[in-house]
Amino acid sequence: MARRRRLPRSFYARDPLEVAPDLLGTLLVHGGRVVRIVEVEAYCGTDDPGSHAYRGPTPRTEVMFGPPGHLYVYFSYGMHWCANVVCGPAGEAGAVLLRAGAPVAGLDAIRAARPKARRDRDLTSGPARLCQALGIDGTHDGADLVRADRSVTLATDGAPLPVAPATSPRIGLSAGADLPWRWYLPGQPDVSGRPR
Repeated sequence: MARRRRLPRSFYARDPLEVAPDLLGTLLVHGGRVVRIVEVEAYCGTDDPGSHAYRGPTPRTEVMFGPPGHLYVYFSYGMHWCANVVCGPAGEAGAVLLRAGAPVAGLDAIRAARPKARRDRDLTSGPARLCQALGIDGTHDGADLVRADRSVTLATDGAPLPVAPATSPRIGLSAGADLPWRWYLPGQPDVSGRPR
């Protein structure tokens, strides 16, 4: 495997709509578990009715308002953790939801964290499964990805994307559901949803 290099702060200090497709093919690393990101969704803060930050900062969404390069982790439906990468300038909420990844390293640990998954393609397919597989939870909210704070980071190994990214509307939203702010790698078995 090629040498991994952490993504710099400047990578994240851009509009979520620019950062999201650029995250495809990067490596989400937590301890010895590594997945290649194959599906993401952008959320544009106070301008986006689908964003948690649409109505402004709250104690829950404070991390989304920057600085960039941190992890925003939230509890979904009282059951699952989901992880977002904070983007854009400090003070302006923006994030990219990490929806799915393809396991690259630590497969035994990933399988152990997801004992109910019947197939390997179900291990990291979906934002909640991805967090469970990598052991990411509320203790990682606010983690600095650039410093690999709490052993979580995003990195690149220079591998080219196998195909051009595809787009579709975001999944599972009522407000802002028509916006085509979901990017994924077509043909990847780990992608969580199919285009509508």
